[in-house]
Amino acid sequence: MRHGSRARLAAVGVAAGSAILLAGCGAANETAAPPAGGDASVAGDVSGTIAGAGATSQQAAMEAWIAGFSSLAPDATINYDPTGSGAGRTQFTAGAVQFAGSDAALDEEELPAAQQVCGGADNVIQMPLYISPIAVVFNLEGVDNLQMSAATIAKVFNRQITTWNDPAIAAENPGVQLPATAITPVNRSDESGTTENFTEYLAEAAGADWPHEPDGVWPVQGGEAAQGTSGVIGSVQGGQGTIGYADLSQAGDLGTVDVVVGDTPVDPTPEAAAAVVEASPRVEGQGRYNFAVELKRDTPGAYPIVLVSYTIACTQYSDPAQAATVKAFVDFMASAEGQSQAQQNAGNAPISANQRSTFQPAIDAIAAAG
Repeated sequence: MRHGSRARLAAVGVAAGSAILLAGCGAANETAAPPAGGDASVAGDVSGTIAGAGATSQQAAMEAWIAGFSSLAPDATINYDPTGSGAGRTQFTAGAVQFAGSDAALDEEELPAAQQVCGGADNVIQMPLYISPIAVVFNLEGVDNLQMSAATIAKVFNRQITTWNDPAIAAENPGVQLPATAITPVNRSDESGTTENFTEYLAEAAGADWPHEPDGVWPVQGGEAAQGTSGVIGSVQGGQGTIGYADLSQAGDLGTVDVVVGDTPVDPTPEAAAAVVEASPRVEGQGRYNFAVELKRDTPGAYPIVLVSYTIACTQYSDPAQAATVKAFVDFMASAEGQSQAQQNAGNAPISANQRSTFQPAIDAIAAAG
């Protein structure tokens, strides 16, 4: 598909209500990957076509990244299919896409497959370029904000607390008029990194009140299920007494929960989410350019339910034009300009200058194989 000399952004519907995001394209004849650093003149020289797939949470940010990159590289094509984190990792490890977005890092089975696709253990890149709170969102007439401890959130989603005026919710929200409306939990129907992050938080913070292992597949039977972030938001918006979990950027006018950390309720803000990531140690032993982190969710003053969405790519590509375009695009995503544009569109927390400096050698390493 050719859109002429100027790149543009489009959305094309696909199965399960997802979309493929496209930047305009040109001939794929570039032979060398450009140096990193966000140089507009260098980005303007690339003309490769690359495809990515994965996290729906990144969709608003990806729209901004593609649009911003398109203005610098009008002859390049970036396709992104927001099919969910699990599907994105599957497509990447199968070699079907050049990059993936995922709300969970590659697991012990996926990482070796990615290393094989990328040509070596040190050739897999995982960088947390999208950081955002996972908001607990609800739709309850007359109530815009609530406070809940991990135990209460766990009991709600484990279907042990079934009405909004339950004593546990009331005790944490003195003075709030809570109706006897039934609670309808809404969860993701697809395998999701957002679900994995959310259940990981509950498993760590709620103890016996959440007797399930962290998983990208929702573990509780019953309730209501919806495909993707947009599906969860749509179901919560369309009901009454509904509650769900989703990237804050998609919350819109829904009510949100301030999560109690220690004795202090913390509202879901990008800054509070970024504080958790900054305080979290890197996972060691998974390759030179693997920047996955073990989230330190009990950081004082930080919002504990954090979505860290990774950009997954290779340092080597057999197609020189693809290598050039992946390098230029990922460099733009990580740049101060790219992070700022994503924040304006999605409300996420920009990575810090220190993080950008840490990630830059991985971006610089992207090149054509051989």
